[in-house]
Amino acid sequence: MCAMVRSGTGKPPPPKAGAAPAQAASRFQAPDAAKAKPQEHRRSDKVVGAAKIRSKELSPFSRQLSAMLLAGMPIIQSLDALQEQTGDKNFKSVILGLKTALQSGASFSESLQRYPAVFDQLYINMVKAGESGGQLGETVARLAGFLESTARLTRKVKSAMTYPVIVLCLSLAIAIAMITFIVPVFAGMFKDFRAELPAPTQFMVNLSGILRSYGIFMALGIAGIVVAFKKWKQTAAGALAMARFALKFPIIGELVQKIATSRFARTFAQLLKSGVPILRAMEIVSGATGNKLFEKILLESRAIIERGETLSSALAPNPCFPRLLIHMMSAGEKTGKIDEMMQNIADFYDDEVETMLDGLTSLIEPLLMIFLGLIIGSIVISMFLPIFKMGEIVAK
Repeated sequence: MCAMVRSGTGKPPPPKAGAAPAQAASRFQAPDAAKAKPQEHRRSDKVVGAAKIRSKELSPFSRQLSAMLLAGMPIIQSLDALQEQTGDKNFKSVILGLKTALQSGASFSESLQRYPAVFDQLYINMVKAGESGGQLGETVARLAGFLESTARLTRKVKSAMTYPVIVLCLSLAIAIAMITFIVPVFAGMFKDFRAELPAPTQFMVNLSGILRSYGIFMALGIAGIVVAFKKWKQTAAGALAMARFALKFPIIGELVQKIATSRFARTFAQLLKSGVPILRAMEIVSGATGNKLFEKILLESRAIIERGETLSSALAPNPCFPRLLIHMMSAGEKTGKIDEMMQNIADFYDDEVETMLDGLTSLIEPLLMIFLGLIIGSIVISMFLPIFKMGEIVAK
């Protein structure tokens, strides 16, 4: 259960008579806002199970909340209903904290700021823009659609990558097991003959000896390298270097580019539709692409836009962004419909990503089977080579 930050020491005062019309006039902010204290809305960074809430609970929560708000239901009553129906006890605590903040006079966007581990800057800024424009229900509905689209793309990528990773790990485990436990048995069979073994067989015997003698140290060394690599990747320089490498890698680079472009276009479209200023939108969307190189370029482009340049002209010199994106963005700027154009771009690249993933999956499956066969087959053949020459070995 996450630790709750309460908005005061006692229960909220009961509503005064005649307060209902005021609440109906402003469903998205609780009354008595002027009495709220600054410390009542401080952040509550630690939320148990925040990653699970973001991946599984946030999208249906947003969809249901938008439906209730669009139906005219007050926000606190909507949160009451959502708190009762959610099965995640940690998310129940988060919703309770949102209600507590609202009852103390905070706006919905201010309440969300208490839980940055669950609600990111994209979510908070879109809600804030929706509140200021009196379209909170519509904005939350757009957020729900955005989260659902992002989740679909993420699931597609993960499902495409899961199979090859499992097969590779399985083939590696089988190969290590055979070399460690089966090869020594064959080596013992031919040891008494005192004959020179074929080169592939001798290589496997030597490799088996190394693994049996130093396997633990090799495993610890590999684990240390992996941990060090992950820590390096988390640094700014490491993340940027890996992003550059991924974009240059054959086939994978094109896929990474399209995924980052899709995320950028969809996020930017949603922010613009919600009324977020373009400079603030550029700052938010830079962190939503999932690629440090794209983030760096977008932040640099933000400075160019501040000087009066258009977004398309700011991004045009960078080869990371596809030319199609630049041309469609320029057309959207000229017609004043850049948000619609960006949405279309996002849909297009989502389709492109799905097509690439389907093609890669169908290509990877037979290649992995061939790879697995080569690994296991090489070990088996190298062990049976002396048996094929048994007559020659016995004669000697």
